[in-house]
Amino acid sequence: MSVACLGWGSLIWDPRELPVEPGWHKDGPFAGVEFTRQSSDGRITLVLDPYAAPVRLLWALMRVDDLSAAREHLRKREQITAKDWSSLVGSWKTGEPAPTSIPDLASWAENHGVDAVIWTALSPRFPGKESGQSPSADEVISHLETLTGTKREQAKGYIVLAPLQIDTEYRRRIKTALGWS
Repeated sequence: MSVACLGWGSLIWDPRELPVEPGWHKDGPFAGVEFTRQSSDGRITLVLDPYAAPVRLLWALMRVDDLSAAREHLRKREQITAKDWSSLVGSWKTGEPAPTSIPDLASWAENHGVDAVIWTALSPRFPGKESGQSPSADEVISHLETLTGTKREQAKGYIVLAPLQIDTEYRRRIKTALGWS
């Protein structure tokens, strides 16, 4: 079984022990992703966002031939410890309908000879917002402006290191407002 991992953020430049083949491919399926999740260290990270304009994701083949093993590797890489972690590691395999968040996944996988696909299925999260509700670009920029020192450098690093093809509205607005490019 060939298993692909989709990526759009730190998996690309920092896969750690995630067993992916070297070199991420730039011709992945399309999905809406945006800088709409505030992590515990203050960074704003890219996540699947149903309100974001679709961008072309990146992908890499996993060096495993079992979907369960691939999901477990991604869970460890993402440091997901919740009891219900399975909902936070998305997966699809041949014969299943495409997920609503990645509508062309089935046809993309067929065209690339991939039997199964995994991805990080985190959603937007921001203080003062209901679970899954996206902050506005202005709210994200205001938050980033409050960061100082190491937290600011880490937040900037995440945005700057994100693959250039992940060209989102929020990224363009952050670049303009803060000069982070």
